[in-house]
Amino acid sequence: MSRWRPPSPSSTAIITREGFERLKTELDHLWHTVRPEVVKAITAAAAEGDRSENAEYIYRKKQLAEIDRRVRYLSKRIPSLKVAEGMPGNREQAFFGASIELENLDTGETLLYRIVGPDETDAKQSWISIDSPIARAVLKKCVDDEFVAELPAGAARFALIAVDYR
Repeated sequence: MSRWRPPSPSSTAIITREGFERLKTELDHLWHTVRPEVVKAITAAAAEGDRSENAEYIYRKKQLAEIDRRVRYLSKRIPSLKVAEGMPGNREQAFFGASIELENLDTGETLLYRIVGPDETDAKQSWISIDSPIARAVLKKCVDDEFVAELPAGAARFALIAVDYR
């Protein structure tokens, strides 16, 4: 059996201004602060002698690889992102950057989400990716419109109750 997997579909390259600034800050912090500290720690651990049994050296090498992987990703991703700025013409419709209130018509549950780019999703804040099934289904819908979203558990019916662009 092969370990090869087809590449996953690329995510939408759109982001809010705040998300873009957070990614740039993260890249700067990793490159100019965290990475030099880890390199110093690796140098000190390497000076202790036998590297094959030096837990500090092994741990720091793995940490450096993780940092380099994230730096490489951010260095490629940031230039490809398009920052979405400005307000849509119709603020009653759901577009990128909107905070939306939905009612699940099957369960009666009320849900609050903000539609953001894939690089800035946050479940704790209820920020969902524009690539998510609910976001794709609600895009361009107006307040009081009903729609169906194909979720992993099956189709669900929703109504758009409110849209806010603060």
